[in-house]
Amino acid sequence: MKRIALLRERHAPSASTGTHCPASGLWTPDESPQETHTFFEGQVLPAFQGAPTVWRRRSVGQES
Repeated sequence: MKRIALLRERHAPSASTGTHCPASGLWTPDESPQETHTFFEGQVLPAFQGAPTVWRRRSVGQES
């Protein structure tokens, strides 16, 4: 059961500043969706321009 719960967490589409990144990849802040940042799984997500934000993982189809 625990393994299934962990898999769901890894594929979370969003995470907030100060939490651990659930999956490696390209992430965009809500305030600036055209900007991308690379974060690795387990890395603490930073603030964006000095303010807390929600980071959203970009899907493969969104990458440019």
